[in-house]
Amino acid sequence: MLKEFKQFAMRGNVVDLAVGVIIGAAFSKIVSSLVEDVILPPIGRLLGHVDFSGLFINLSGTHFDSIAAAKAATPPQPTLNYGIFINSVINFLIVAFAVFLVVHQVNRWTRKPVAPAAPTTKDCPQCAMTIPLAAKRCGHCTTQLA
Repeated sequence: MLKEFKQFAMRGNVVDLAVGVIIGAAFSKIVSSLVEDVILPPIGRLLGHVDFSGLFINLSGTHFDSIAAAKAATPPQPTLNYGIFINSVINFLIVAFAVFLVVHQVNRWTRKPVAPAAPTTKDCPQCAMTIPLAAKRCGHCTTQLA
């Protein structure tokens, strides 16, 4: 049983998947930083100094200045954190676009050549002119074809 597991785990597809998951996890941290630290601050500034991660709706009815204050209350108050959701959607869109670009490039590299179409003409053995495959006689030199 251990030998079978080793064969399964060492197959190329399983190892490739493991490498992909590890690289994907590292890439996710980079994209999160890109979104939260580089992309969203200028967008928030353009929209009137909005910090998306701080946007929330308090469901308890009492006023809190931040998500952290609502969570620190005793008992913690429920909030609808739509700003964090906006950050997550932007993260997803960036990751999805990056994956699309990678897959698109790999598909370009691995395109199989298109098989050439079957020939519809042949050369006459006497005059070397091009004639249809079904021809019984050459239209140029009138040679009888087999």
